[in-house]
Amino acid sequence: MTRRTIPLSLIVGGVIVGLHLLAGLLTLFWTPYDPTAMVGGRLAGPSLAHWAGTDRLGRDLFTQILIGARIAIEVGSGAVAIGAAIGVTLGILAAFATRTLDDVFAAAFDILIAFPTLLVAMLIVAASQTASLFTAALAIGIAGSAIIARLTRILAKRVLSMDYIIAARVAGSSWPSIVVVHVLPNIWPTLIVNLALQFGLAAMAESSLSYLGLGAPPPNASWGRLLQEAQGTVYTAPFGAIAPGIALVTLVIGVNLLADGLRAFADPTRRGRR
Repeated sequence: MTRRTIPLSLIVGGVIVGLHLLAGLLTLFWTPYDPTAMVGGRLAGPSLAHWAGTDRLGRDLFTQILIGARIAIEVGSGAVAIGAAIGVTLGILAAFATRTLDDVFAAAFDILIAFPTLLVAMLIVAASQTASLFTAALAIGIAGSAIIARLTRILAKRVLSMDYIIAARVAGSSWPSIVVVHVLPNIWPTLIVNLALQFGLAAMAESSLSYLGLGAPPPNASWGRLLQEAQGTVYTAPFGAIAPGIALVTLVIGVNLLADGLRAFADPTRRGRR
């Protein structure tokens, strides 16, 4: 039995995502400064007292960025959970449906995927007439569920065409039992990779919604809101836009590296094709 090595991308991505996760969890118990307190001069540059400088109100920017990490993780995780619950359920139903109903499901998934995730999320948030972390996670999760549903449908149909599924039915196994025992265990490696990518997209979508004023309302220090507030002073105090931008980019890169590493670890034959 050969021992599989852990891909470097999985390690690097895990470290980057882990640091963001640690930063977000840290804010539940401690922050360098009170997030709403004006603790320094306006638009001050990075210093020993304020590692990322201060914003236009004199608040510590590093504290705001740490809280932004927590918001990105909360909304990203919530959106992935909601999207997975909806998408996997619909995908499994489509895989078991009749040919006509399956075609209807497939067409509906393709139509929904054709719409940009951010546009769908914006419409859902606007229709709810309220902006909150839950609304953002719900909107992004619903918007991304069609991608998960289509992938689940394809993977589940591939598993259901196997001979051992016929054998299980002959042995008297019910369809719910087949889903739990045979279908889900065989499709989860590919689904996990896709869900990791969905997390990165959800974090970007949350920042975009906050930038447009449709995300978490103040005093929630979303990275998108920090970027929106810094756009008016980007030439006089550029670090106010650079710092949250770096935080968002590194999280997305880390998630993509993690997903790539998970894909390589789940299917070692992919490594030899590179």
